[in-house]
Amino acid sequence: KMISEGADWIDIGGESTRPGSKPVSIEEEIKRVIPLVEEISKHVNVSIDTRNVEVAREALKSGAKMINDVSGLRDRSMMELVVESECEVCIMHMLGEPGTMQNNPQYRNVTEEVNQHLLLKARELVEMGHSMDKIHLDPGIGFGKTLEHNLQLLNSSKNLRPYSVLWGVSRKSMIGQICNQPDTDKRLAGSLAVAAKAFYQGIDIIRVHDVREHVDLFAVLEKLEG
Repeated sequence: KMISEGADWIDIGGESTRPGSKPVSIEEEIKRVIPLVEEISKHVNVSIDTRNVEVAREALKSGAKMINDVSGLRDRSMMELVVESECEVCIMHMLGEPGTMQNNPQYRNVTEEVNQHLLLKARELVEMGHSMDKIHLDPGIGFGKTLEHNLQLLNSSKNLRPYSVLWGVSRKSMIGQICNQPDTDKRLAGSLAVAAKAFYQGIDIIRVHDVREHVDLFAVLEKLEG
């Protein structure tokens, strides 16, 4: 359904990383994702959403084209796998671990700290020999951030240039907070508002749940802008 509606990539993960989530074993994660990667990668580009290098390695062998690491390449061996495989990579910022990241997250200057962290990781990859145009930076909305932190980061993504920028905001708790909408399935309108912001800021990739609605939004905005 997502492919038919216009998705360019399908992001597959076998471990929840939402606030308060518990980790799963590497064996279980591999069991969950590899059959999906093998089948779906026959039809569309696949990114593997994992913090574990063993899972990422098996996924690349099975057809994945991107590693989406919510831990921001904390594991040196994950960086080495990215360079060795020459794959696309999304480096995301996360404060702490999923189970505790939303327990009173604090920064001295959130935009400076998050953006500098991502840029340093990206530069390290480039210095290791990785192609700059295969690196995508994600500020990690909702991963150890308050609503105010999230808003500041969404307004400072231009500082992540010249790298490609990826946003994952669809249906997240910040939408629920702003719209007073606790039901995640009813956050489409708020998610589309963020997507429109992404359009005007020139964000390169957005990760969404409702593909058709976002494709339509961008089609109309592109026509309006000529």
